[in-house]
Amino acid sequence: MDKDKVKYSPYTSPTGGWGSVNSLVKNSIGQRAIGTVPGLMKDHNKAGGYMCTSCAWAKPGKPHLAEFCENGAKATFWDLTAKRTTPEFFKQHTLTELLGWADYDLENEGRLTHPMRYDAASDTYVEVSWSDAFADIGRKLRSYEPETVVFYASGRASLETSYMYQLLARLYGNNNLPDSSNMCHETTSVALPQSIGTPVGTILLEDYQHTDCILSFGQNVGTNAPRLLHSLQEVRERGAPVIVFNPLKERGWQSFVNPQRPGQMITNKATDIATQYHQVSAGGDIAVMMGMAKCLFLWDDQAKANGGTRVLDVPFIEEHTHGFEAFEAQVRAAQWEEILAISGLEKTAIEAATQTYAQAKAVIAIYGMGLTQHRLGVSNVQMLVNLMLMRGNIGRQGAGICPVRGHSNVQGQRTVGIAEKTALVPLDRLAAQYGFEPPRNDGLNTVEACEAIIRGDVKAFVSLGGNFVRAIPERELMEEKWRGLDLSVQIATKLNRSHLIAAKTTYLLPTLVRSEIDEQASGPQIVSMEDSTTCIHASRGKYQPASPALLSEPRIVAEIAKTALDHNPNVPWEAWVENYARIRDAIEQTFPEQFSGYNARLDTPGGFPRPVPARHRQWETDTGKANFKLVKSLCASFAAGSGPDVLRLITLRSNDQFNTTVYGYDDRLRGIHNSRMIVMMNPGDRERAGIKKNGLARITTAVDDGIVRTLSGLEVIDYDIPAGSCAAYFPECNGLIPLWQYAEDSKTPAAKSVPVRVVPA
Repeated sequence: MDKDKVKYSPYTSPTGGWGSVNSLVKNSIGQRAIGTVPGLMKDHNKAGGYMCTSCAWAKPGKPHLAEFCENGAKATFWDLTAKRTTPEFFKQHTLTELLGWADYDLENEGRLTHPMRYDAASDTYVEVSWSDAFADIGRKLRSYEPETVVFYASGRASLETSYMYQLLARLYGNNNLPDSSNMCHETTSVALPQSIGTPVGTILLEDYQHTDCILSFGQNVGTNAPRLLHSLQEVRERGAPVIVFNPLKERGWQSFVNPQRPGQMITNKATDIATQYHQVSAGGDIAVMMGMAKCLFLWDDQAKANGGTRVLDVPFIEEHTHGFEAFEAQVRAAQWEEILAISGLEKTAIEAATQTYAQAKAVIAIYGMGLTQHRLGVSNVQMLVNLMLMRGNIGRQGAGICPVRGHSNVQGQRTVGIAEKTALVPLDRLAAQYGFEPPRNDGLNTVEACEAIIRGDVKAFVSLGGNFVRAIPERELMEEKWRGLDLSVQIATKLNRSHLIAAKTTYLLPTLVRSEIDEQASGPQIVSMEDSTTCIHASRGKYQPASPALLSEPRIVAEIAKTALDHNPNVPWEAWVENYARIRDAIEQTFPEQFSGYNARLDTPGGFPRPVPARHRQWETDTGKANFKLVKSLCASFAAGSGPDVLRLITLRSNDQFNTTVYGYDDRLRGIHNSRMIVMMNPGDRERAGIKKNGLARITTAVDDGIVRTLSGLEVIDYDIPAGSCAAYFPECNGLIPLWQYAEDSKTPAAKSVPVRVVPA
């Protein structure tokens, strides 16, 4: 829990540098993991070593001396901590008591060491043998109708485990395979295929060496993908501009001292990253991009009239795109008054950004959940693609679209079949390969799984990692309904809140982390994962497991399958676990276009890229071309007119956090210390709300659906944020997000613009 009153002082030091080094020293000592530092230097994100369990950013073929960032090192210390959560711990603490603990305190107890089963009589977890756990789980799964069981996956499981897991679900009889992508980048997976025929980005890491301009929307590089700062620093040193659109001014986009460069560390002379920084209002990105498109059309008109060089890439548009005329009509009809009101920017700012963009020959567009987690998130992403298509900035060297994914293999899980949508999975190939008839109906995504749990339609929930109950919207109602589940199976490394919301039968199944040696019958095993640029990397554990009782994720999935399913001679669960190379052979057989030569290419420096047709201007869309898509509105957020006192709440992560994992109470890069119970407000909004400076506030969701959603006791910080927007931490604020507040078409929770009222506490 919070130890002291919140302290706030704007952080003026660079990202990286000594602040990052000091944070790593603090965290390594706190987890009693300082002995892992030499391994970080030698093995982290390097060929022959292990891949980071934190973010999914690309790993270079020629790695830096230390190929890790502050958050990646924290994740490793967190995984390799000397602390242990043993059966003795659970004897001493009831679940009722533990529910009062903060997220940080729960995980800070250390690694789970033994399989546990919830005992309702004592309200504690008690130790259980692996064989008894698997037998009971299998027996119960056999008793349910297949459609009443959900198989959830977080983004850290390997490609090998993920493939086995999706096969388990389909052999069981459903496609109920929601995953953490549903909560963050499902919008990308819906928007990009319609626009350019691929659900993933088009750039490779090497494109950063050839780009001459970066556009970024809704992405906090300093916290979410710090290793990207190396490429951005090199871009800036070549003189290429970096234009950033984000409501908050994040230090990662402003200033960076590279810990890999002794000269910079000695002098503390930072590299300025953003050459332009525009603080767009929450939900105002479509309006910004519409304004930029209007400028391009105007300047192209002028060039055409004067006989000058065209601003638009007319040959590309004519040969490679569809829908340009309708898009042009929509842009020309848009009114500047509305654009400026919704974006929160001055026209001169939009013109300055557009001029820089128009002068660049090869542009990379980076974006994150600041685009995807809005009501019109799909339009957000597609409008950015439209902007890139206008100047031919997709499908050539140094140019392309770059969604920055979160978890280290969340993109890869979808590649090998973790998908509730049957159109994304080669079911006929699976049927032939394994001799069964896969279910053909779409399964449940994350929001739909929550809706089904609330209705009482779900009997069992199997979770391959993650902290599902803490990560989802509508937390209070979901926790209440979760207790009505008959079975909850939690495959995990540490204790979290989802484990404390007990179903009638709940199991905790502890597993290895990626950096630990995974010893099977054929020897130490290799796993693999996919990064944000579609490159596949091998990972070899280097550390002894936290407990001899731990099992690997493939072993746990296989044992559940063997007890829950009838024997299928075509599915060699045991042989797969003996040697994971056999799983990769099976993956290649199912996805030959994506994984040709899988085992042979596993140690390719920098990983081997999956084919992405749009990289080569091959458009696998309904028209056979890249599609200009019309947007539904200039505002990606909820409709205006909700009242002058209604703000748009942006939920965000701190510097001491990765997704729901909280490493501490300091958000160093924002200058906030000792507490996560804060709300950042524009001073004018705070004064209008009648809240004293540094006073306490209560946030209430401003919707009328019969449910009261409120959070009290937050200290208000005057912050540099656009009027009408406020910000507070995820997952603490998840209870404020209605389950039905999601992106149209993708059902990604719209957590970046929640309608709220902030009043004195």
